[in-house]
Amino acid sequence: MLSGIQDPETWVALVSLCAMEIVLGIDNVVFISILTARLPAEKRDRVGRMGLLLALVMRIGLLFTISFLMGLTKPLFTLPLVGAAISGKSLILLVGGLFLMGKSTNEIYAKVENDEEEEHGGGAKAVSVGLVIAQILALDVVFSLDSVITAVGMIPPEQMWVMVTAVLVSVGVMLLFAKGISGFVLAHPSVKLLALAFLLLIGVMLVAEGMGQKIPKGYIYFAMAFALGVELLNMRFRKKRRKNAPEAA
Repeated sequence: MLSGIQDPETWVALVSLCAMEIVLGIDNVVFISILTARLPAEKRDRVGRMGLLLALVMRIGLLFTISFLMGLTKPLFTLPLVGAAISGKSLILLVGGLFLMGKSTNEIYAKVENDEEEEHGGGAKAVSVGLVIAQILALDVVFSLDSVITAVGMIPPEQMWVMVTAVLVSVGVMLLFAKGISGFVLAHPSVKLLALAFLLLIGVMLVAEGMGQKIPKGYIYFAMAFALGVELLNMRFRKKRRKNAPEAA
């Protein structure tokens, strides 16, 4: 029933796919934590979990439409100025990337200009649960499409169980660590700004891919990891300086 289950290469592919899905899912967790920040505190965890479960349903649903997904990779037309072939997938990546860039830029502006109002999660800046879920769904489509098409390219159709297992494992890991990641991001303003900058960078990457310019994801994730490492060092330095300040006084 489970095709290839006794083949060691199948298990290697499963582990690789799980790792890839978890890495791609981190973007989703960060974006959901930023979107839910404007909700009342008692609703954030529930809406965040709902967003991740919607991502699970979205990815598994897409896995069972392989022929449709493969059809999205066929060129529809070519842009005359840049000569890029635009497919259905390209259009989705372009729209998703532009949405991510616009949303990240707007959130950075709100964070810098209205920090105090935002931290209280209310007032004119509060948003409805429905609007947050709609935005989560829109980005789930983009993130799911990219990861699922990659999975379909790695695993033969008869081994669908491998792809479904990888999606279940990755969403399980995200559900396990989502609250911690969300709390950490929201508790540290500088980390939240850094996370928004990451999402802006991912938006640029999606737009570039939609235009036919392939950017290796390894470069993007290395830059993100390096910037996060520097910020963690800065946080530790600031904490140590505050601790030593009373002693110096």
